[in-house]
Amino acid sequence: MENDKYVTPLSGRYASEEMNSLWSNNSKYTTWRRLWIALAETEKELGIDITDEQIQEMKDNVSNIDYDIVAQREKECRHDVMAHVYEFGLKCPKAKPIIHLGATSCFVTDNTDVILMTKALGLIKEKLIVVIKNLKEFALKNKDVTCLGYTHFQPAQLTTVGKRATLWIQDLLEDLEELEFVESHMKLLGCKGTTGTQESFMKLLKDEEKVKQVDAKIAEKMGFKQVYNVSGQTYTRKLDTRVLHILSQIAQSCSKFANDMRLLQHEKELEEPFEKGQIGSSAMAYKRNPMRSERINSLARHVMVLSMDPTITSATQWLERTLDDSANKRICVPESFLAVDAILILYANISKGIVVYENVIKTNMMQELPFMATEEILMNAVLKGGDRQELHEKIRVYSMEAGKQVKEYGKPNDLVDRIANDTSFGLTKEEIMKALNPDNLCGRATIQVEDFIKERVNPILEKYQDLGANVKTEVNV
Repeated sequence: MENDKYVTPLSGRYASEEMNSLWSNNSKYTTWRRLWIALAETEKELGIDITDEQIQEMKDNVSNIDYDIVAQREKECRHDVMAHVYEFGLKCPKAKPIIHLGATSCFVTDNTDVILMTKALGLIKEKLIVVIKNLKEFALKNKDVTCLGYTHFQPAQLTTVGKRATLWIQDLLEDLEELEFVESHMKLLGCKGTTGTQESFMKLLKDEEKVKQVDAKIAEKMGFKQVYNVSGQTYTRKLDTRVLHILSQIAQSCSKFANDMRLLQHEKELEEPFEKGQIGSSAMAYKRNPMRSERINSLARHVMVLSMDPTITSATQWLERTLDDSANKRICVPESFLAVDAILILYANISKGIVVYENVIKTNMMQELPFMATEEILMNAVLKGGDRQELHEKIRVYSMEAGKQVKEYGKPNDLVDRIANDTSFGLTKEEIMKALNPDNLCGRATIQVEDFIKERVNPILEKYQDLGANVKTEVNV
């Protein structure tokens, strides 16, 4: 990293090597050259006088890029594509006359964007699978660990630690379905010319049936099955909106998980991994801050904001083409992928090492349990002949009084004693305490975990069983 100029932290600090490599200059400009080769091969197949020698010369120089020459030429002509055409022509003097023949700049820029976004979606999918797998194992391991549920971050009916994890998984499965849809509908622009009419190819080929074959041939050579049927000079910018929308969706799911982790770490019930030499605070040596989860929230916020860029761009494009999208796309598209990549590395790292403090969970639960069991107590009292409406009001009053003892005076929760001393309930303290068994108060939570994993998660993991083995989940800093 150069230290005398700004480098985005997304590339220098957070994202993976593979995602950084995908959005690098080498990746981008070699893709341009492969597109020029696909174009030349297509034109040759359709009858234009292009030799095998010219095409081979281009193939031999795909990675042979002199960036100094490109920079100097772009300074002169103020056009990045033409600067690369010029430099490629210097390396391929025999092919020079036919490089970029019949194409406009968007042939390489737009098709390359689609190609790189498609590959990047694959990298994101791979990391999603890793996180889902980690959370599956966590959910099964903790399916029976009963804990307080929280609504409004106030104690509510009991659930289990594993059941809560299924909610995190479910969000990611929704994202995965959306990603699969987007991935399966990625289309190349093809090569349709300055306003999308294919006028240049009508002049070159003079045969409408041949012109109809151009896009499909190029797409096949670049590994794509679909091409936009119609376009202006560019592919519709709604594609960028769709792609960044799913990245935003993933960021939202990850951020929700990270918020939950931060709240539960505050309650000392769960904790993200904390390394032996890690420093939580520069001032307070005892602290174990949820740094990874906080970073997820921070990066997710950036992704969600970036997803607004292509929506505005899509809505404000003029007729067949304007250039007010170019600078924006160069920033928001790669940065969104880099940020989500970094987020999923963090999520994978946390999810494989979440620490569960069962004793703290139990202590917190037992403090609130009399309140959680009021419905069970009410039903038992009614079965013994009590009036449901009358007893409900009494429980409400006793709960408020017991809560006051806890919150204002720091005393133990005495709700059980208050109910046991009221003969209208017809319950002994022993009978009430029996109703307070936590294992009987979390419904089907454990079974829900098992069913969800079996019916929803396992089929996905089996489908993608070959993905994720080489994903690195170590946090850079």
